[in-house]
Amino acid sequence: MPFTAARGFREQPMLFVGAEGMHYIEAGGRRVLDGMAGLWCVNAGHAHPRIVEAIRTAAGQLDFVSSFRMSHPAAFTFAERLAAAAPDGLDHVFFSNSGSEAVDSALKIARAYHQARGDGRRTKLIGRAKSYHGVGFGGLSVGGIARHKRDFGPLLPEVYHLPLPHDPGRMGFSRGQPAIGAEYADALEALLAVQDPATVAAVIVEPITGSGGVYAPPKGYLERLRAICDRHGILLIFDEVITGFGRMGTCFAAQAFGVTPDILTCAKGLTNGSVPMGATIASGKIYEAFMAGPPDVVQLFHGYTYSGHPLACAAGLAALDAYQNEGIFAQAAAVAPHWEAALHALRDAPDVADIRTIGLLAAIELTPRAGAPGARGTAVADRCFADGVLVRGAGDTIVLSPPLIITPAEIDRIAEAILTALRAEA
Repeated sequence: MPFTAARGFREQPMLFVGAEGMHYIEAGGRRVLDGMAGLWCVNAGHAHPRIVEAIRTAAGQLDFVSSFRMSHPAAFTFAERLAAAAPDGLDHVFFSNSGSEAVDSALKIARAYHQARGDGRRTKLIGRAKSYHGVGFGGLSVGGIARHKRDFGPLLPEVYHLPLPHDPGRMGFSRGQPAIGAEYADALEALLAVQDPATVAAVIVEPITGSGGVYAPPKGYLERLRAICDRHGILLIFDEVITGFGRMGTCFAAQAFGVTPDILTCAKGLTNGSVPMGATIASGKIYEAFMAGPPDVVQLFHGYTYSGHPLACAAGLAALDAYQNEGIFAQAAAVAPHWEAALHALRDAPDVADIRTIGLLAAIELTPRAGAPGARGTAVADRCFADGVLVRGAGDTIVLSPPLIITPAEIDRIAEAILTALRAEA
């Protein structure tokens, strides 16, 4: 099982047989309030009727068609709708099957773009500390979580990392974007002074660090990264696998922050988690560089068996309909202040070291137990689950990312369960 202590799971499995709206359902009928949107992905709520019906219909009409030299109309319709929802200028879509594949596709497209322009020297990639970009060799290489890499090296060469733009002493208990810290972007200039910017293909960051602990970008930080990349001809990639589809009250975090990358990756909320799918969305200048050759030559030697799968496209189109027609992004923006207030009210609870919130994301960092890092976070998450609330324990950090349809009463229920668990584990 992925990222799971398998032997421990066998002894005490967590199994669900159904899901509806804001809840998972166990075999005995117990309903568990989902504080993680599955795994950052079920933004419109579980078993959304519009999406369920779209998948059923698609399965009975066209079960599969390859995207190698053929396709189906829904793939192009979905690509057009997705490009229309993306930040202005990002209007060409490449489908894959997960966030990991979307990231590896973005990295390959970035290198191939420079090759197509006759600038093959640009091969180096720059990621950032604490970032998570999936588990493919490309995403793992640019990612910034050391434990994820330890067992699988050596990874890609010529990959470098920026520091996390966070200072706990100055930015603790942050609500939204910290007012200070834009200068962290200057680390990119310092790195380029050593590595030679003419050899760098792309910089990849999460607009908001997600799995690494929910760190919002300081005000001005992303803008400064964008300016530095522009100055040196380097592509900027935003990994929006977590932040895409309403987490910030806009379709993408790039729109909320007013900074547009050259390439954007998404997955998870792309189909509301119902069918595996990823997408890499690129700017016109990147697309045109590939199209400059002869029309009968393959432009991009890359792809997957299930790229643009009919069921995934049906689910994605239905998810977009749900988001747009039901005002789900606006609903997320409206409830975000209550989310922020309820979670920051835990500031004085036992063993709370930091709380970070932005949009409908949150992290509650706990003081580790002496000699047992991660034990307190696991124990608190387990107690919440016993109390009927699902949260994610990532080491000694409780990470939260609920479906965007969450109500104030459900927010209060999550905060209450966490407080009760913290007191019990003090």
